Amino acid sequence: MTLIPVADAQSRLFILTPPLPCENAPLRQAAGRWAAADVLAARTQPAADLSAMDGYAIRFIDLPGPWRVVGESAAGRSFAGTVGPSEAARIFTGAAMPEGADTVLIQEEAARNGDALTLTGEGPAYVGRNTRACGLDFHEGDRLIEAGQRLTPARIAVAATGGLANLPVRRRGRVAIVATGDELVPPGAPLTGAQLPESNGAMLAAMLADLPVDVIDLGILPDRLDALTAAFVSVECDLLVTTGGASVGDHDLVQPALKGAGGVIDFWRIALRPGKPMMAGRLNGATVLGLPGNPVSAFVTAILFVRPVIAHLCGAADPLPQTSTIILGEDLPANGPRTDYLRAAVRDGRAHAAAIQDSSMLLTLARATCLIVRPAHALAARAGDSAEILTLS
Repeated sequence: MTLIPVADAQSRLFILTPPLPCENAPLRQAAGRWAAADVLAARTQPAADLSAMDGYAIRFIDLPGPWRVVGESAAGRSFAGTVGPSEAARIFTGAAMPEGADTVLIQEEAARNGDALTLTGEGPAYVGRNTRACGLDFHEGDRLIEAGQRLTPARIAVAATGGLANLPVRRRGRVAIVATGDELVPPGAPLTGAQLPESNGAMLAAMLADLPVDVIDLGILPDRLDALTAAFVSVECDLLVTTGGASVGDHDLVQPALKGAGGVIDFWRIALRPGKPMMAGRLNGATVLGLPGNPVSAFVTAILFVRPVIAHLCGAADPLPQTSTIILGEDLPANGPRTDYLRAAVRDGRAHAAAIQDSSMLLTLARATCLIVRPAHALAARAGDSAEILTLS
């Protein structure tokens, strides 16, 4: 069977998976989600000309003074009068500029004696100095956030300032996670014989913690077709992620269980290392990703496929992980026909690949700060060459 390139598998996965329905979410519940539509300002910011400094609102034409102080303007409590010739109003940062005034003389360059005000410094150099013009940040109707952008804290803030209490988003996703294998026991449980602590479930839940999804833990299922099929039939989710049993060995039962539950396989076997046996399909309106049971392989395929498909489900305009370029710390051999993701650590600005890349070695993954991406058939690389990396948080 021909192996599917990583980029082709990602594209097919996005075609396979429709985005979730839209809803409006309060600002505090929208953080970390993606805008489902353009977000437009409902007001102008600032809504009036404001002072950018503490000082005195004056007419620029009246420089170099002197002036008579006729009132005061503070944030939320504006001066109701007008500043006329040779007049000034005491003003504070964020306060509205009084009618007639066009410039702020900062208090460090002024001396006041009662209502008499004189210039002690150079004074403002131009009309409008030390002010913020109405609409300096944005105007009503301006686009504040583009559809598909993630709702970061700064974007939440600009939406709030734009007069919006709710934002259009996709509803939260439901991700079911199940580990398969007779050899697996819960972490911390007593071990006998060849049993192993199950680590993929906790790892995947941690990898999704910053995403707008609710995780459904299906626990550990045995290598029995009836048990797997029953679990697949009953689960209600938007994305079902299995680990282990996705290949075609005698004990690899995820594919037949998926088909027995009424699902279909869309593609299987990816041209990457580690993680070649990954499988994708559909079941009862949900996308299914069958990850390898090897924890390092499960981690890499989760980076490349699970997180991106969740971002796609939730409306991200660019759901793929972003790479960057770095200098290699040592030579790397030529690569074979699969894209390789090497665990590495960045030291002194260079990426140093772990000496042993065996996919069973979780400690090597835990110590890695990035994955060096080696394209299929890449030529041998020298220390000092540039390389593409995926940074691990």
